[in-house]
Amino acid sequence: MTYDFAPLFRTAIGFDRLARLVDTAAQTASAPSYPPYNIEKTAEDSYVLTMAVAGFGPGDIELTVQDNTLLVAGRVEGEQEGSQLLYRGIAARAFERRFALADHIQVEGADLVNGLLRITVKRVVPEALKPRRISIGSTPATLSGPANDGTTTLDTKAA
Repeated sequence: MTYDFAPLFRTAIGFDRLARLVDTAAQTASAPSYPPYNIEKTAEDSYVLTMAVAGFGPGDIELTVQDNTLLVAGRVEGEQEGSQLLYRGIAARAFERRFALADHIQVEGADLVNGLLRITVKRVVPEALKPRRISIGSTPATLSGPANDGTTTLDTKAA
């Protein structure tokens, strides 16, 4: 399934990331669901991604953030020597999951406890992008006389 974003691109600039995000979401719907995971909103700007990774240790999992994408990959190194596995009910197959991150989302940390990998992420908006109040100065604005072209200009400099 693909979407035609041509009408959007005729009047907007810089929305190509939105088109890629929609395409990725459509592809992800048909992707395998191993390992299972939860995404929880813990505060206004904080989230926790919890993945069930039984059989994996901290050294078997790799987390990478690049281009607003969180990649979680797991690979179990070889079997234990001297043991013979009679039945495998715990899936220890390699996996790779990708999560699209919104702008200004930062991964704060991760821990692995009782077979659950918890990845903490937080939205951190830079000061330059936060709303700020602009105070109105007390400098009186005065009208200056006609310019050469006959228009009147507003002079905001103090007299």
